[in-house]
Amino acid sequence: MSVIICPGIHQPELTENFVSNCLEPITDKLGELSSVNILVYPGKGVVNLSGVHLFKFLCDSLGNRRTTPVVFISFSAGVVGAIVAAMSWHILGGKIKAFIAIDGWGVPLWGDFPIHRISHDYFTHWSSKMLGSGHNNFYAEPAVEHLQMWREPQSVQGWWVDSPIGGLSANQYLSLTQFLYLLLQECDTK
Repeated sequence: MSVIICPGIHQPELTENFVSNCLEPITDKLGELSSVNILVYPGKGVVNLSGVHLFKFLCDSLGNRRTTPVVFISFSAGVVGAIVAAMSWHILGGKIKAFIAIDGWGVPLWGDFPIHRISHDYFTHWSSKMLGSGHNNFYAEPAVEHLQMWREPQSVQGWWVDSPIGGLSANQYLSLTQFLYLLLQECDTK
């Protein structure tokens, strides 16, 4: 499984933090089941909004391996480019296990693959439902600063709402890293 990281418009150190403090520990646990390949889109600034650039990165990184299961994890403005790249990848026969949008407020999210929204507060969660609510969602409670979701995901607590994962019931209070682990574990076992 390949995990594609799609940052927003912020300092690259925040993405490095997200990968090393959140994703690498999760994928180490999942690595016992199968191999997980983390690919970080290297674009900077407004290029992160470009689905064309992100799709080219995906094609260059994975080549013709469209059957490789892919999980997109996107943040903030990066959600814009990521959803375009994901739809393009899917249309060309790519296998998308999940699309995870972290604080992609205002971005319409629809697709023929599982979509999950993660929000920094209840208002963002509630107001994003009009633009596609996803299958399993999470919102921070208490509310946190937008960048904290990417900078310190291990410090974010909140509610998992909507569909159950792996026999666990939704509407549970847990950490953002626990929620991401459950999503990726579910992707890894399907």
